[in-house]
Amino acid sequence: MPTIHDKDVMKLEERANEIRRDLIKTLTHAGSGHSAGPLDLTEIFTALYFHVMHHRPKDPNWKHRDRLYLSCGHVVPIQYVTMAHAGYFPKKELMTLPQFGSRLQGHPEYGTLPGIEHTSGPLGNGSSQACGAAYALRMNESRSHVYCVMSDGELQEGITWEAAMFAGKYALNNMTWIIDRNNIQIDGMTEDIMPEEPLRDKFEAFNFHVMEIDGHNIREFVDAVGQGHAVVERPTVIIAHTIPGKGVDFMEYYYTRHRRPPKPEEAEQALRALRTLDGQIRSEHE
Repeated sequence: MPTIHDKDVMKLEERANEIRRDLIKTLTHAGSGHSAGPLDLTEIFTALYFHVMHHRPKDPNWKHRDRLYLSCGHVVPIQYVTMAHAGYFPKKELMTLPQFGSRLQGHPEYGTLPGIEHTSGPLGNGSSQACGAAYALRMNESRSHVYCVMSDGELQEGITWEAAMFAGKYALNNMTWIIDRNNIQIDGMTEDIMPEEPLRDKFEAFNFHVMEIDGHNIREFVDAVGQGHAVVERPTVIIAHTIPGKGVDFMEYYYTRHRRPPKPEEAEQALRALRTLDGQIRSEHE
């Protein structure tokens, strides 16, 4: 993967800010859905769809595409919004989330929306599905790469570690796991409910190449993906440290925002704050 240039980083940061604004509008209009996780994954999804992954929005079943598995299906609003920006479907369709008959439901459903690779809902299952896809692609001598986005809360599921054993045993170097390490889950802080540290040591014990990054730093994420692609003897996991509710100060760090959409008055406040960021992004790159 080529080195990312400053201009590309700036464009991706501007795109992420635009996606974050549309995410707020989508969640508010829906009146349901999770806020904290989608907001903190905005930079990662922007980088995946607009720089990292090989894919064709107008040909979503392209044989040589990379695959994206969203194990934590409840954060799918960020995937929908990013896909709409990438051209998979019209942005106006975002306003149908999660209405009866809509292609945009509260969890992704395979076969309903082109570009969605699997159905997810039960936490932890996406890691196993990603392993199966990576193993099959290797058998077919495909050069496609599999990315699996996971929440840190679902690391408390045993199936995740069964998948990790499989990935380590078969050295699935065509797969990258991305952990949203925001330290929250529906009932509180992960380390209060079921401590997960030391995560790095655990993944290394399962034969993973492990990197820890600032999940809001697009350059760090892109560089980590590139480094992972250079590792040929094991799968890669990127532990992305994020701030839940990132970009909206009154939502940041609060686990209570895990599944609460913004109220209309909160949305207006959030959008005003996000609109001021465009100028800041440009000034930081001058």
